[in-house]
Amino acid sequence: MNYFVQLKRRIERAGSSKVYVTIDLDKARVGRTRKLENEETNPHWSDVSISTVPTRLLMLYSLSNKKILLEQLSLEELNYQSRNSWKEKWIDGLSSSIMIALPYMEALNYMSNYNFLMLLENVTGLEALQAQNFQEFLTHSSLREKAAEFYFTKMPISQTNSSQKSPFLGASWSVYTKITLVRYSRGQKPGEHATLGELFNKKTSTLGELLKKKASEVKSTVSYAPRDPDNGLSIVQDIEISTMFTHHQKIVVVDSEMPNRGSERRRIVSFIGGIDLCDGRYDTPTHTIFRTLDTVNHDDFRQPNFPNASITKGGPRQPWHDVHCRLEGAIAWDVLFNFEQRWRKQGGKDLLVQLRELDDIIIPPSPVMFPEDHETWNVQLFRSIDGGAAFGFPDSPEDAARAGLICGSDHIIDRSIQDAYIHAIRKAKNFIYIENQYFLGSSFCWNSDGLKVEDIGASHLIPKELSLKVVSKIETGERFSIYVVVPMWPEGPPRQGAQGNPKDYLTFFCLGNRESKTIGEYEPPESPDHDTDYYRAQQSRRFMIYVHAKMMIVDDEYIVIGSANINQRSMDGARDSEIAMGGYQPYHLATKQPARGQIHGFRMALWYEHLGLVDNSFLQPESLDCIQKVNKIAERNWNLYSSERMDDDLPGHLLSYPICVTDTGEVKEVPGSEFFPDTKAQVLGSKSDYLPPILTT
Repeated sequence: MNYFVQLKRRIERAGSSKVYVTIDLDKARVGRTRKLENEETNPHWSDVSISTVPTRLLMLYSLSNKKILLEQLSLEELNYQSRNSWKEKWIDGLSSSIMIALPYMEALNYMSNYNFLMLLENVTGLEALQAQNFQEFLTHSSLREKAAEFYFTKMPISQTNSSQKSPFLGASWSVYTKITLVRYSRGQKPGEHATLGELFNKKTSTLGELLKKKASEVKSTVSYAPRDPDNGLSIVQDIEISTMFTHHQKIVVVDSEMPNRGSERRRIVSFIGGIDLCDGRYDTPTHTIFRTLDTVNHDDFRQPNFPNASITKGGPRQPWHDVHCRLEGAIAWDVLFNFEQRWRKQGGKDLLVQLRELDDIIIPPSPVMFPEDHETWNVQLFRSIDGGAAFGFPDSPEDAARAGLICGSDHIIDRSIQDAYIHAIRKAKNFIYIENQYFLGSSFCWNSDGLKVEDIGASHLIPKELSLKVVSKIETGERFSIYVVVPMWPEGPPRQGAQGNPKDYLTFFCLGNRESKTIGEYEPPESPDHDTDYYRAQQSRRFMIYVHAKMMIVDDEYIVIGSANINQRSMDGARDSEIAMGGYQPYHLATKQPARGQIHGFRMALWYEHLGLVDNSFLQPESLDCIQKVNKIAERNWNLYSSERMDDDLPGHLLSYPICVTDTGEVKEVPGSEFFPDTKAQVLGSKSDYLPPILTT
């Protein structure tokens, strides 16, 4: 039996002496009350945290004490007579009864009035794009003004924080101080550009102190900051959180000069997204796998998919695709507030510089654009985090609800990232474009296929909401398209672990590259062992581009960028800590005509990077012509990528994920593609025999 399961069962015998109720829909745990002490006779909760649910199924209520099931009571689907109504009912069991009062609100009409961090207006949310070779896109595109807003993130990060009096604040899943943020392929002199560690040392020598918050151990340069559990959790939950979950936010908060440079005072600028200040992240839109091994990637060679891979044995390196953004205005201070909450929870208040007290140096939160400026943004910050990781959450369920938070068994949770995704999906009118490192969830709807579905625990709703959106559009005869880009396989050794085509509505892609050999290319002094994945990939000169982005675009008018993956760890709120922004330009909404603001320009630039071309059909991603054209290009690219021999460079990076859906709805690998090229890794994957679902989902 799995070690984690045995440990959990032994410790649970200690249990809890508090009475609580859990609520299950079919096989998914969707809600629970807080625990009440010394109220075993007549407990009165008057609160419950129920996850938003996509369908109304059989409800099962379980009353427990000391982890012992006292009563199970079932309630069939309630028959609501009117929309947006309440339904009350007594449920009788063998020895107890519970009064249930449930609200019903139509998803499309539901508007949440509460969130811990407010929507802020007249700010800027500039999406980051790796800008090398970007001029080529501009020459093919009519989006010059919109595309000009995008640039390579790491250069502004290295240039902003030059003040001698204010600190650099950062939180990251991992930090590696030997990386160089600004690089040039040719003509760079040794030592011309400082490493991250040298930038840190420069700051500490002038400021006197540097506040660094680091979240996991990477090589010899990083200290470990544990993911601490909340004080109210059980022993088992303590072990799960402290040993299995991480701080996964990637934020940088710095001071920057004023736009007009007419003042000595400075402003706060924040960066959030998927990029850690770590090795292996630097890349360009070409995502080369061999041609920069003697230049910008020579001292930053990353290839975790092959054991013992090294620069001395040569490529392919693992290319990296990611999305980050720069935030200015009041929203940048919300990122600072998030940092302060985390710091005070683990490091106390004494060591934290209060930037609000430096008003002679730093301007207070204020708009950075005029309301009538057509390029202004409205942006809101979302998080997955709980009271064990953030200081200052309210104690009572009532105060938590008013603050847009939910109650766990004995702790308060901010789950606003999942809620933001769900809300945006439900409001989508035409199309959704997603790039994410993972796509796993809604396990309560999975076919068992030999699995015990109720043990998976990946109950977040995003995959189910996407499928329901497609179904609703088919039923009304409207066009709707969903594009999802994920990695070819998870990072690491790949072996571990009706009428009409469904791909006309929902289709999955991955990214890859294949290069021909060029004159003067880096020649490694050593060679990988023969008959290994490493050797085969080197000989075939192909490898996946690792998608690490966490981004969703809806109708070219709304965008979510952050650190959260589409899995339970990131969307739960009480597992990995995450941060994201959701933003739109109020003058560029898809109302009477398609949105044509910066979000549209960003998507078109990404598609040019992935597809290598611009086509008029890309202006209407929801159209059948567009999704069929993208699928055709991606299938061509996959055939070239997976072919035995290829003499030229791959014309585009977007590859059709090698799966197909039969007429009966069964998912299978594409014929001839049982394994990913150069590996023995099965395309359809398999369940881990060693790692528990709570760790892998």
